[in-house]
Amino acid sequence: MNAIEIKSLTKVYGTNYALREFTLNIEAGRVYGLIGPNGAGKTTAMSILATLLAPDGGTATVGGYDVVKEPAAVRRLIGYMPDFFGVYDGLKASEYLEFYAAAYRIPAGERPRLTRDLLELVNLADKTDTYVDLLSRGMKQRLALARCLVHDPAVLILDEPASGLDPRARAEMKEVIRQLRRMNKTILISSHILPELAEMCDNIAILEQGRLVANGTVEEVTAARQGARILKIDVAEKLTELIEFLNNRPGVASVDGEPGWARISFTGNKTAQGQLLRDIMDRGWTVLEFAEIKGNLEDAFMAMTGEVE
Repeated sequence: MNAIEIKSLTKVYGTNYALREFTLNIEAGRVYGLIGPNGAGKTTAMSILATLLAPDGGTATVGGYDVVKEPAAVRRLIGYMPDFFGVYDGLKASEYLEFYAAAYRIPAGERPRLTRDLLELVNLADKTDTYVDLLSRGMKQRLALARCLVHDPAVLILDEPASGLDPRARAEMKEVIRQLRRMNKTILISSHILPELAEMCDNIAILEQGRLVANGTVEEVTAARQGARILKIDVAEKLTELIEFLNNRPGVASVDGEPGWARISFTGNKTAQGQLLRDIMDRGWTVLEFAEIKGNLEDAFMAMTGEVE
């Protein structure tokens, strides 16, 4: 079952498209990363899903409810954390959460327990009586995430939740998101910190100029862009001769000589890769290393963004 379904979503400001025929399905219980350069349409898409912005074309549903026709039902299902959020400095952390619990009509008798549980979930249990304005930025971010959870939403929409955080605060936020994943929440998260996003997410979607340019698992997205296997070959001797030999091999698209080893772009499959290794050894080279260099999300992101016209 899909928790989120987006079909041909379009948003136009004047003559500029913020989203252009954007289509994406997110299964329940999955963590989905939405990435793209500034102005790619990430925040626009999330604002539409959060029922804060009306699209100019296409449809979007959350839990089967249309974000335009049934916004109240959608809001009951989602927890939305925008990239910029407000906090009430005159409140303690516990009072802040109790205020939002009241706004969601949580019974008064349940609010203290709920507040304790949420503060513990986001590792702020020791900050119950601390005023919000005395919290660090990372703590405020986690408190804002706890605020999104007061009504136990099935779907979380998190727009740059780790923005501006130091490495320790990012690690703490990442651990909280992992816990939410274990609770089977569906999470749509945007971020510019690509390596960490790759660790957290089941799937990745790349937006560029409002268009979807890639979609799939991290491995699928990076492999689709890479197109060929990148192999590292290190031999004990006669590297120059090896490079000449590789240049004439079928499946070898290119060869680069690095200090002490050869880097080749190889279009063959795993079987052909094994045959290449046997051929090298049969020719008398002592192979010290023969390994595939995996592409990464940052490489795919840099290659794919900027290609749309």
